[in-house]
Amino acid sequence: MPDTLKIEQRSQGVVHHDYGRGLGDLMLETGKALIRNPETRHHLLGTYAAFTDAIPPRSRPHSDLEKTVRFHDRSMPITLASPIMLAAGGNKFAEHLPAFSSLGFGAVTVGSATSGARDGNPFRPRMRMLPRDRSMSNSMGLNNPGIETIATEVDKALGASHRRKLALGISVADTPGVEDADAKIADVLATFRRAYRAADYIELNVSCPNTGENRMDTQEAFLTDLLREIMEARKSLAPKKAVLVKISPDLSARALDANLQIISDAGVTGLVLFNTFPGDKARYLRMATPEADILPVTSAGAKGGLSGRILYKNTLPAVQYIRRQLPKLAIFACGGVDHGAKVLDLLDAGADAVQCYTVLAYRWNAVRKMNRELLDSMRARGIQSLDGYGPSA
Repeated sequence: MPDTLKIEQRSQGVVHHDYGRGLGDLMLETGKALIRNPETRHHLLGTYAAFTDAIPPRSRPHSDLEKTVRFHDRSMPITLASPIMLAAGGNKFAEHLPAFSSLGFGAVTVGSATSGARDGNPFRPRMRMLPRDRSMSNSMGLNNPGIETIATEVDKALGASHRRKLALGISVADTPGVEDADAKIADVLATFRRAYRAADYIELNVSCPNTGENRMDTQEAFLTDLLREIMEARKSLAPKKAVLVKISPDLSARALDANLQIISDAGVTGLVLFNTFPGDKARYLRMATPEADILPVTSAGAKGGLSGRILYKNTLPAVQYIRRQLPKLAIFACGGVDHGAKVLDLLDAGADAVQCYTVLAYRWNAVRKMNRELLDSMRARGIQSLDGYGPSA
């Protein structure tokens, strides 16, 4: 069994905050019935953000939700209008970036980006909804327009985004099909350097479960070499920006400890906890969705990655555990974040910010609602502001 799920079983106090359904949620279900392909709806997210942004008055998170994330290695801090970030995968093409502030986000992580453009996996469908668990199966396969296009768009959007206190990051991945270790490191380094010049922070996606290739977080010697080269390259780049590593929630006890040691030794700024959960290990999640309904998405039988509400029971205790192990590293918590009270619980557990995406498919104006719930949770506990709150204060 994955070690992080063992952590979940040992942990006490995981409150799975739930939410009611209103008229907007019924409208969302109607829209999903009219546009039945989840991937088509996914592509419309940027358009919806732009539409929302064009309707006055533009909505912004309450000023008491503003949070500045400061990093132990003196990387440039990032100021967020809300601690809720759009996770990588939500905006793969760097479209309408400043408009995401109107949806309630405090940051957008664009990508994942590879060195060149990719169409992703050729089979269809590449995305399936799992409504019984308010979750999703994703097998997109790192489709993106390539780092040059993404970095150019991020650079153009940076000024307008910062005026709205919206930070922009780029998720960097290796190019599937590059097998030689030195060539793969050179490939990631080139993508990293271009992303670094544009973004506020960089995420290294070493744990993508849906390309049909071995993940980098399962290759310890290679991960060690890669992070050494990445952090050495950062020394020659200015200004100093945060570099975070995104790992998988399915690591064994030994592999998790090894990854944490490698990441700590490399001097990386922080962690993103976690990527999607490999679908071929769905039995560990105790889902309401029958395992037989999580269908293969490749001819080899791989089942992509699972995201959504089902992952939260893993996310919170893992943040608590890893914060104890690595007290200085920044943590962006990702997995099952669909309620504002969960955001505050994760901040209390040691997260500096949280990321979400799948909730947008199940809650109408999800992040705006989560921001209101977060503010209500803060008020109930006498917390006046997130400024100076949490581990990065």
